[in-house]
Amino acid sequence: MIMKTNLLSVFALLLGTLFVFLGNGLHGLLLPVRGAAEGYSSTTLGLLGTSWASGFVLGCLLAPNIVKRTGHVRAFSGFAALLAIVALLTGIMVDPIWWIALRAITGFSTAGTCMIIESWLNERATNESRGMIFSLYIAITLFGVVGGQMILPLGDTSTPILFMVIGIVYCLAMLPTTLSTAASPQPLNTVRLDLPSLLRTSPVACISIVFVGVANGAFGTLGPVFGREAGLADSTIAIMMSVTIFAGAIMQLPAGRLSDRIDRRYVVAGLAAIGGVAGLLMFAVQPANVTWLLILIAVYGATANAIYPVAVAHANDFTSSEDFVKVAGGLLLLYGIGTIIGPTISGPVMSNFGPYALFGVTATAHLLIAGYAVFRSRRRAALPVEERDAYTATVTSGTMITPESLQLSPNAAPFPDEEAVAAEEPLAQAW
Repeated sequence: MIMKTNLLSVFALLLGTLFVFLGNGLHGLLLPVRGAAEGYSSTTLGLLGTSWASGFVLGCLLAPNIVKRTGHVRAFSGFAALLAIVALLTGIMVDPIWWIALRAITGFSTAGTCMIIESWLNERATNESRGMIFSLYIAITLFGVVGGQMILPLGDTSTPILFMVIGIVYCLAMLPTTLSTAASPQPLNTVRLDLPSLLRTSPVACISIVFVGVANGAFGTLGPVFGREAGLADSTIAIMMSVTIFAGAIMQLPAGRLSDRIDRRYVVAGLAAIGGVAGLLMFAVQPANVTWLLILIAVYGATANAIYPVAVAHANDFTSSEDFVKVAGGLLLLYGIGTIIGPTISGPVMSNFGPYALFGVTATAHLLIAGYAVFRSRRRAALPVEERDAYTATVTSGTMITPESLQLSPNAAPFPDEEAVAAEEPLAQAW
């Protein structure tokens, strides 16, 4: 009964989350597709991803202070309004310089909205329900991004209509939080990061996650540009981007179970090697058949998006549960840095060597991960299975979570009893 009450209490908030990520999915795909049609260079379009990731990282660092000053509801409405305004402006001002500048605002505002949503979910969760709420949250973000991407073929990318649709979706995301009668959650958590200590504790996790960010940031931003320049239809591009996310989600369970039984570094190396080979095949063969292209893309997505959670689990093996949020927060920052680097490098590479060179960049990143993981496995013995931490699936393709979501993870330290009691208040106080 308590579990049902907790889930009902966050239903409206999760609905708002769905609208946020529907807008993110469609906007993130529409801009590079429209930009490629306008003749913007791959370098310019790559800077869209760099700008968004930079804004997102800054949002994770600065948004807590904004929320502290204005309150959760006002801050959420402000961030969502900025998202809607930027979406409309990008449809009005079709100019690469403006798009790059506005994309940073989108990344910053996305971080703000996500941190508030995750904080609110933390407030409503208990130790018994947070695992399910965390899973629902991750699932909704994935379905939201994919759903937004699949809207693209339904409209004309050469007109402002889809930009207007995005603005409407972001406005819909405001309603659940604005109309809620529930008390605002506690202030956002501030996680003190210690990257040098994290690097010493788990160098494989740190290096792997930086290069995963490079590969995922490059493909997430420039994948649609590759599709356009390779002659794919908009519907096929949407399917291609969605396939990587679904394949990555499906791969979570087998990769996690395998990493619980053998040295996680071997799993990281194996996944990275397969992703690297898939990228090299795309780069070398340049398949003209759409079916074969999608198969290779699915293999790439399945392996590339399963590396992150295995690397996080490997880092957690060497830290206490009390330090989970600090460690995972540091790894999220490293992933964000990688997503800034990836599009910055890949844009010029594609401009000089063609669209399939994108997969040369991702293959290089993955093969570096594989080589380093094998190297480190020879330098330090694997932790015994019985001493390892629990594996938690987290898909990073198409979306980034913020440090606030880490409190929801089943790996985090248990909530204090008083918070559990507060979360069980009558349904009349819920959403």
